[in-house]
Amino acid sequence: MLRSVAVLALPNAAAFELGTACEVFGIDRSDTGGPVFDFRVCGPRAGATLPTKSGFSIVVEHGLEATRDVDLVVVPAYGVPPADLPDDVLDALRAAHARGAWILSICSGAFALGEAGLLDGRRCTTHWMHAAALAARFPATTVDPDVLFVEDGRVITGAGTAAGIDACLHLVRRELGAAAAASVARRMVVPPQRDGGQAQYVETPLPPQADTLAPLLAWMVEHLDEDLSVPALAARAFTSERTFARRFRAETGATPAAWVARQRVARAQELLERTDAPVDEVARRSGFGTGALLRHHFARTLGTTPLSYRRQFTCAADDPADDAASLTA
Repeated sequence: MLRSVAVLALPNAAAFELGTACEVFGIDRSDTGGPVFDFRVCGPRAGATLPTKSGFSIVVEHGLEATRDVDLVVVPAYGVPPADLPDDVLDALRAAHARGAWILSICSGAFALGEAGLLDGRRCTTHWMHAAALAARFPATTVDPDVLFVEDGRVITGAGTAAGIDACLHLVRRELGAAAAASVARRMVVPPQRDGGQAQYVETPLPPQADTLAPLLAWMVEHLDEDLSVPALAARAFTSERTFARRFRAETGATPAAWVARQRVARAQELLERTDAPVDEVARRSGFGTGALLRHHFARTLGTTPLSYRRQFTCAADDPADDAASLTA
């Protein structure tokens, strides 16, 4: 169970990536039923003043001892190209991993994991701009530059900047369930899970004058049990089906059908975790229509069945009736 988190700030830390970890794990969300973590920011030395990439400095209260008993150590980006790290920092990462803690890097934080030897024999990722350098520096790892994050064993590497949010929310979902991840995401005003990979940001971007599909995507998530076919969505977006499909893939990195299916699976996961609704009812409320179709998508996406998923991830709610009511479509 994920209860305690230490964020390891290093010299020339990237403010956004550091802030991402603090935002996901460092805020008390108990007032809305969200998770609360024993959270600390640490550095190579307690009380050290560390420069950031953004022209200001931060003072960290804790030293490396803060990593000794936590369930997760997060390493945000810390410079491009990152400088070599002292042995005590690398030893702290190795020790945390050896005792079974999760290790999560964001962007160039992956270089610290590589220096510690934690990426040897693993798949990993980093910002697409640094992928080649990471692969060259640590040839014993396999770098995938096209994904938002990679989980390999108990090591998670996130790609550039905002992909750190995806990596952190993935771990919250994995350890605490869909409801906890959705609670954090809702407060951050971000989707609990994004499809697509970094390629959608490397390739030709949308023209500056193009309207974003964000409002439509938000509407779709709230209406997963309705007709979300390309013709229906194109009509709602006041565009042709061909133009809609092209814009949708450019913005999300996925086809409309694939994106909708993944969102429906996520909705079904939440219903299975937080309600006792029968599988056919879960299928209806998540937009799959039939239990057979829900089982097909669960097997293809998650490699399990809805009932097996429910047995593994059912959440013990304080008031199940309230939870069920809040999820009513």
